[in-house]
Amino acid sequence: MSGGLEDMLASCVRNSASGEEFWSSTSDYLRRLVPFDGACWFGFDPSTLLASYPIRVENIDQGHCESYWERECKINDALLFRDLAKSRVPAGTLYAATDNQPDRSPRYREYLAPQNFDDELRAAFRIGGKTWGAVDLHRRRGKAPFAEKDVALVARAGTAIAGGLRKLAVQEHLGQASKAPEGTGTALFEHSGRLISFDDQADRWFTEIGGPQWARRPLSMTAVWAVVFRAANVHVGRDWGPSEVRLRTGRRQWIMLNASVLRRVGNPSSPGPVALSVSRSVGWDIAPLLIEAFGLTPREQEVCEAAIRGLSNQEIAAGLGLSAHTVRDHLKPIFAKVGVASRGELAARLFSDLYEPRILAPGADVVHAYF
Repeated sequence: MSGGLEDMLASCVRNSASGEEFWSSTSDYLRRLVPFDGACWFGFDPSTLLASYPIRVENIDQGHCESYWERECKINDALLFRDLAKSRVPAGTLYAATDNQPDRSPRYREYLAPQNFDDELRAAFRIGGKTWGAVDLHRRRGKAPFAEKDVALVARAGTAIAGGLRKLAVQEHLGQASKAPEGTGTALFEHSGRLISFDDQADRWFTEIGGPQWARRPLSMTAVWAVVFRAANVHVGRDWGPSEVRLRTGRRQWIMLNASVLRRVGNPSSPGPVALSVSRSVGWDIAPLLIEAFGLTPREQEVCEAAIRGLSNQEIAAGLGLSAHTVRDHLKPIFAKVGVASRGELAARLFSDLYEPRILAPGADVVHAYF
């Protein structure tokens, strides 16, 4: 199964014009092996484990998208994505996690049961020690819960799916992008996620992320909510890690989202609103993700990062405790994996947003699927 699945996903990447098409093909294939009635598919920023791009939802009722990431970030529950990303087996079912008592889970009581779903199978998609995406599969009440063989199959498929997402990150980076707004937008949110205020530049960026009707499309703003809730939870010690995400929109534009909790004047112990900044992401923001996406080993990543900073072989060798000959040996597979022949081409490939002209490329950043 593994080899056939990898071949299928490689074909999906080759034949998909976007991340949404990749999720659609992956969902159709996996449903034949592990039947499900509803699903949420997410691409992740592997550095922060926050939802990025692409995103796809299937048969999820209106009103539940708004609270999905608030629940994921703020409520202690079984099978949270951040826990699956570190688990020996990065997949599991709600029935198994709750000893066949799913109503012990807040997510079951508040999200699954109201939609007539019963069991849930969640998985994180990992490759090379990094998580590139995740899925949340649901079965209707009255159907058999997911079996151990279903978990095993999805877990085995996870590496191939992560590899597909990693390849898409490279393909979409090198594709042509629309002209993006300039400057930084700022918005303020309550800790509940409610938007308080935003400036004109944030409005333009949110339109880039979610389209002209972004305020009415909560799913398209998933990455925004995820970053805001992460910042609020880090502030009170319920979560950890940076509250930022690199987001590639359906119009092939890289965006950086950063959030932090403000302090109130005269009462710094009282938390203020969550401030979100959003801006065009180029250069050093994107390069680490692309270096990961090209499948470089940890040592190759170190050499690559030093090389694109302009260090000589001797300087790289001294900094990493290697010989200059070993550095040259590492550069050869780096060039081969990235598909270049020189340091100059390497930098141009990683920083193509700076070197290549962009034209409008149509697309949507999220897909709703109903069947």
